[in-house]
Amino acid sequence: MNTINDSAEDLATRGGGFPAQEQQPPGHTTDMTPIPDHGEKTWIGRGRLEGLRALITGGDSGIGRAVAITFAREGADVAISYLPEEQSDAEDVAAWVERERRTCILLPGDIRDEQTCRNTVDVAARQLGGLDVLVNNAGHQWARRERGLEDVTTEDMDQVFKTNLYALIWITQQALKHLDKGASIINVSSIQAREPSAALIDYAATKAAINNFTVNLAEELGPRGIRVNAVAPGPIWTPLQPATKNGEDMPSFGENTPLGRAGQPSELAGAFVFLASPLEASYVSGAVLGVTGGRPVF
Repeated sequence: MNTINDSAEDLATRGGGFPAQEQQPPGHTTDMTPIPDHGEKTWIGRGRLEGLRALITGGDSGIGRAVAITFAREGADVAISYLPEEQSDAEDVAAWVERERRTCILLPGDIRDEQTCRNTVDVAARQLGGLDVLVNNAGHQWARRERGLEDVTTEDMDQVFKTNLYALIWITQQALKHLDKGASIINVSSIQAREPSAALIDYAATKAAINNFTVNLAEELGPRGIRVNAVAPGPIWTPLQPATKNGEDMPSFGENTPLGRAGQPSELAGAFVFLASPLEASYVSGAVLGVTGGRPVF
């Protein structure tokens, strides 16, 4: 039986939507119905990242979890940052990584704090023996109530902008002290940068900024041989969805894509593996790669 082909066929014929459900932020993988696919049983590595060392923010769940597992299957050691209350999910990721006989460094902390960001990078580089890949994945949004600009509070903006944008800049600044020629930075943008939802006005603004940051930084770091790209997901089944949206939105979640369904975290993993690969993506920089179920990102 070909596990990957069978899994792809199952995903291709799956309809949109999930059972109505809600969680309190930041959400936990084990409380989701159904549990997302992060590649635990479907991804087969081919050694494309052999010997590389990667720091993945928000690596305990969702897209970050899938990236950590697939990077390990491809031969990389990883460090993952996450909020302290996500410890159980992080330990689960570490167990999957260690099954591949790869190292997984756990780095709890709130990256809205600048010093936490800088310490996270330095500890990751020290314990991994260096740094070759940075994945800026951690993000926050809030869409559990109808909200326009007049409803966005300073507290909302601090949470969204510091998590999605400030932390990305602080972490990248610190990582540049450890990244050498051939290294790769991969940021996580969103379909929201191209097609913003009214209720996500602050979140969408950060994702548009990340696109620009990616292109600007690619130009700056090109002469140093460091590639900078972004992945722009569409609707993906992660704990962020039930933790930040109304439960009654889950049955229709993802149905507004041409493929008619939400994506699984494992379906983004290949984009990250490609962009991280010093061989396969050696001439790719300044790109925003959409994994959106058919919705445009340009």
